[in-house]
Amino acid sequence: MRIGKQDNAHTAIATSDAETITVRGLDLCNELIGQIGFTDYFWLLVIGKRPSDAQRQILDACLVAIAEHGLVPSVQAARMTLAAGPEAWQGAVAAGLLGMGSVVAGSSESAGRYLARIISEADANETTIEDAAISSLKRLKASREKVAGLGHPQHSAGDPRANRLLELSDSLGISGRHVETLRTLAKHAPVIMERPLPINVSGAIPAVMLDAGWPLEALKAVPLLARTAGLAAHLYEESLRSIGFIMSHHADLAITYDGPQASRAADKNKGR
Repeated sequence: MRIGKQDNAHTAIATSDAETITVRGLDLCNELIGQIGFTDYFWLLVIGKRPSDAQRQILDACLVAIAEHGLVPSVQAARMTLAAGPEAWQGAVAAGLLGMGSVVAGSSESAGRYLARIISEADANETTIEDAAISSLKRLKASREKVAGLGHPQHSAGDPRANRLLELSDSLGISGRHVETLRTLAKHAPVIMERPLPINVSGAIPAVMLDAGWPLEALKAVPLLARTAGLAAHLYEESLRSIGFIMSHHADLAITYDGPQASRAADKNKGR
């Protein structure tokens, strides 16, 4: 069965023959291995050209910022999976990555799309980013929706990772309309939404990456790659001193059953 378009059978990423492996037009063995750092290579793979010094530094900083943040849900899922199947590292990594959605870690994509939408609305309506941001916040308030990229349950006074990324972006000359939009949202959101809403790391990452020239469609790749490194650390530790079953047990103790109770007659019959 044919599904989707069938007239674009091409790739510009890699090819190989009996003697060579070519990646983005470069010889893997002679021009890349031992001659390019992984952050540069990641940029090259996704975009097709090497990053500038500033682009490399901001991508590197984003990867470092989001790689590790303790026993978050994705890490717990991965560690409990490895505890249940010690041979299945690939399954445990997959379990952790599958939990990176619109609420945890994968929220960078949602925030990036929100920033891009505000900029697009400002351009379409020939208004300022501030006017577009205020209008958007008021709509979110009316519909009782969250503001993507703002707020943090633990870092309520301000996410230190976000602050550092924005400072670095400023110093590298990267900060542009996306960073401006994020800061404008942070300026007006607490008043309009009537609660503290500092910029979080999931808002800072897309703002600085989009201003650096990273494509909106590939935003989710940044936290996915970063968290894979963090998961590797947790899974190695899990293989040495397991806490997966301890976490599972404590989760069981923390949850109270409030469903219907079995009848005593049924309990007595089970004992016979």
